[in-house]
Amino acid sequence: MPVTEIYFKDWCPYSQRALQLLDAKGVDYTAIDVTNDGDKELEMRARAGRTSVPQIFVDDRHLGGFDDINALDRAGELDPILAGAANEEAA
Repeated sequence: MPVTEIYFKDWCPYSQRALQLLDAKGVDYTAIDVTNDGDKELEMRARAGRTSVPQIFVDDRHLGGFDDINALDRAGELDPILAGAANEEAA
């Protein structure tokens, strides 16, 4: 299974929606709360090249924020990524 990470802030509605979507998909993920952690937020910004939350990564592949993963889900592309199929095809 791929490693899924989500950087989020506890007060952010988009973060909550992204967490809910991942939960609904049954994904095991590492949630990294950057609400009061400047070092982790800087890490997120360096990895994502973005300042907004949430930021989601699957096997170090940056998927973007909630709008991005929601669009992937609507297009039927999110489940294969979360299952690791995209990484297996590239190998």
